[in-house]
Amino acid sequence: MKGLAIFTKQKSDILGALASTLCLIHCVATPFVFMITASFITSNNPLYWWKFMDYLFLIISFLAIYRSTETSTSIWIKYALWISWALLSLIVLNEKMEWLIVNELIIYIPTVLLIGLHLINRKYCKCKVDKCCAN
Repeated sequence: MKGLAIFTKQKSDILGALASTLCLIHCVATPFVFMITASFITSNNPLYWWKFMDYLFLIISFLAIYRSTETSTSIWIKYALWISWALLSLIVLNEKMEWLIVNELIIYIPTVLLIGLHLINRKYCKCKVDKCCAN
């Protein structure tokens, strides 16, 4: 259980903001990584480990949002976190499945929202223990 300590209330918002920030860096870096590797590799195979990181960030952010919304005192932040995560998930899935043609920059909106919402949620609950933050 010690390994799950990162998902306590105080740490889940830090984890969520960190995961969203890393996701943002990943999104910004992806075009550059593919340009660099294209000059070294002549095959059309993408870097699958790099693409897998999209799903890893979604899973980590899901867990962080789940834990943060469990103990958050703000109803609007709870909804905003889940809506932002759902939007991010749809954008990532759309990239993979190619349902609609959307601008690549749209992924930055829910990512930046998640970072900000986690930081705001952290301000709403500065307790040392989880129970004082629960509704």
